[in-house]
Amino acid sequence: MAEADPLPAITAVPDRARSDQCVEAMGYAVYNEDLSLIPLTRPCSTIQTISPISYGNATRDPLYRDAMKEADWLCLDGVYFGLASLVLKGRTTKPNQGPDIFYHFMERLQETKGRVFFLGASPATLEKMTARTLRDYPDVTVGSHSPPYKPEFTDEDNEAMIAAVNAFRPDIVFLGMTAPKQEKWGYRHRDRLDACIVASVGGVFDWYAGNRPEIHPFWWKIYMAWLIRTIDRPELLRRYPRIALFFWHLALARIGIRRYPKT
Repeated sequence: MAEADPLPAITAVPDRARSDQCVEAMGYAVYNEDLSLIPLTRPCSTIQTISPISYGNATRDPLYRDAMKEADWLCLDGVYFGLASLVLKGRTTKPNQGPDIFYHFMERLQETKGRVFFLGASPATLEKMTARTLRDYPDVTVGSHSPPYKPEFTDEDNEAMIAAVNAFRPDIVFLGMTAPKQEKWGYRHRDRLDACIVASVGGVFDWYAGNRPEIHPFWWKIYMAWLIRTIDRPELLRRYPRIALFFWHLALARIGIRRYPKT
């Protein structure tokens, strides 16, 4: 008797933030709960962050906009984007900024003897990050891969990155490729990654590696970390027109000229 064909594999749906865990803000559903509620389970889900600058960039980049709108967990990075929910909805939003995300999950991996993979940056930066992780989180197993430094990755580049991640089978992949490249990469390839979470944390790589001085927690607490970053990196001044676009759209939305569909 011939064997029956095997049933097709069922693709599980990643965990994602529920509507009651989010705040609507200018067309985006922003996660408004504690990071501890984000599960470390497969299949892979994405963590993205939104700020005035990323909002401004997304108005000109449809793929970047999709990466944030369809993120499983879209966290409030630049706290000033939180003005959108406060002004338009009368609701505050919990800030879960890049460093918050990074250190929270590193501590969870330390507790569970988990595995982390750093994807992005130069080999020298990754070596520094690995060395510091071994000191700060001795029970965490570390893997890394340095992709080519170029504006766009080829199919071969992407395959090499995916293969490196999947060979290591991490719990979390942290992306440090600069925005919006890292957000779009995680969005495009999430379904092929053998990991629990792929999270875009950008500048955290340079801070954790010691390439740039870490911003003191005081400045994050008073929501002025952006000022310290600008003093340290004056080239960020070029972003200000896109930041201004966020505030302009917020003003238009407040008076009812600009409307956003419910997410």
